[in-house]
Amino acid sequence: MERIDQGLHARFLQGLAASPDGAAVHMGNEKITYSEMHRRALDLAGAVSRDSPARSRPVGLLTGRSIDSYIGMLAALYSGSAVVPLPTSLPPSRLAQMMEAAGTKVVLVDAEGWRLLPQLPATTVEAAVRIDSKADGAALPTPYRPRLDEVAYILFTSGSTGRPKGVPITHGNVQAYFAVIDSRYDFDQDDVFSQTFELSFDCAIFDLFCAWRAGATLVPVSHFAYRNMPEFMARHGITVWFSTPSSIRTIRGAGGLGAGRMPTLRWSFFVGEAFACADAADWEAAAAQSRIVNLYGPTELTISVSAHEWSRPRSVERSVNGVVPIGTLHPEHEYLLLTETGDESTEEGELCIAGPQLTPGYLKTADNEHRFFGRSGRRWYRTGDKVRRLSGDGLAYLGRVDDQVQVRGWRVELAEIDFAVRSCPGIEQAVSVGIDRDGTTELGVFFTGEPISVQDIREHVRVVLPVGLIPSHFWHIGELPLNANRKIDRKSLTGQAARLLLERASG
Repeated sequence: MERIDQGLHARFLQGLAASPDGAAVHMGNEKITYSEMHRRALDLAGAVSRDSPARSRPVGLLTGRSIDSYIGMLAALYSGSAVVPLPTSLPPSRLAQMMEAAGTKVVLVDAEGWRLLPQLPATTVEAAVRIDSKADGAALPTPYRPRLDEVAYILFTSGSTGRPKGVPITHGNVQAYFAVIDSRYDFDQDDVFSQTFELSFDCAIFDLFCAWRAGATLVPVSHFAYRNMPEFMARHGITVWFSTPSSIRTIRGAGGLGAGRMPTLRWSFFVGEAFACADAADWEAAAAQSRIVNLYGPTELTISVSAHEWSRPRSVERSVNGVVPIGTLHPEHEYLLLTETGDESTEEGELCIAGPQLTPGYLKTADNEHRFFGRSGRRWYRTGDKVRRLSGDGLAYLGRVDDQVQVRGWRVELAEIDFAVRSCPGIEQAVSVGIDRDGTTELGVFFTGEPISVQDIREHVRVVLPVGLIPSHFWHIGELPLNANRKIDRKSLTGQAARLLLERASG
């Protein structure tokens, strides 16, 4: 077999060489070895190449959570296609928008995707290839060797207009990313990786291609596993965990964060939202043998572009609003902090980043206008995140720029309100929202934990917040809603707050 030394799928070939008979994926009662997965991916890649002969042509991956979905991902890469993950959990109308934006006409489908096909517009799909079908033609003799400027995959983020924005990531982007990851973390073929993210979420690429490069085993985590995560981890021998911080609170709520409950873990990574120091401390107690890392990075910058390793008490001392710092940028990347007027700041502002992990730009050029700009001979991406520079050039996350609201003349960072309410004894989680009422903005907070009285919460936060920042409304809730990627759904809560106030006014 020809040696493929670049491109995302080259990482799987390294694992194949290291552990041909090892399990590449272990899902439920099913396992597939590296050798079997390689053979099936080459067979499927042959079919993809016949239906989509142009190199780098986008190929959709219309699948649920199945071993076939991972075979399909690898096969699309082997064929030289740009993979477009299309999770069957999304509404057909949104899937059609994504396929149209990416120019996807050929799709790989598992059993679940096959059942969904009739719900897509007839003009959307020209050819559908069943991943589990027996190959009826020649297998691809060897995986395609891509150029670094060719697109490896296309992911979609939400757009302000309601139309999903396509983000192409090149093989060069992922090569720059994994060069940093490989130099920092000592993964090997004895590791067992969790896989909590859908393939349409870029963090899944970390799980797959860190595990596969090492010849390790990937274990997809079902929603049922959260009911007793320590038992799940022990049964599978999970050594590397990666999720959003919201998963910590879900596991805690199910009683899974007792001291020493997760002894098999040696690495724990968190990404995607603010990582509270209190959550990090609880995870540390449950997984005492694990090193804990807070990663940061938008999809446009290829999975993650900065890191901070948790270490008490240093991490707590450097935290802002009780949130673990996001750390320092990857080598060869630079950042600017911009004020609201577009001037550069030396202290805090919107984080803008340039470097080799940056996407070439959104699929539709009109989407690039407000996010990318040129300065000092470099191309920069506006993350929309507000950060503060710490000593040693580390960064602290302050919240989204668009999470900043104005209340009675006060400019309010919602993360600050979250932290103040969360510090109230008996409260576990707190998420604040800005509610538009009669041309003004009011603050409301949803909280979990004990059903503490509104008066007691207000008395507590009055100590740390100016009077003008004390929320007007509080709602106790059993569990905070999460979106498909297990992030707290603040948008859903904002809508719920508006409905509750309307019902209160009409009742």
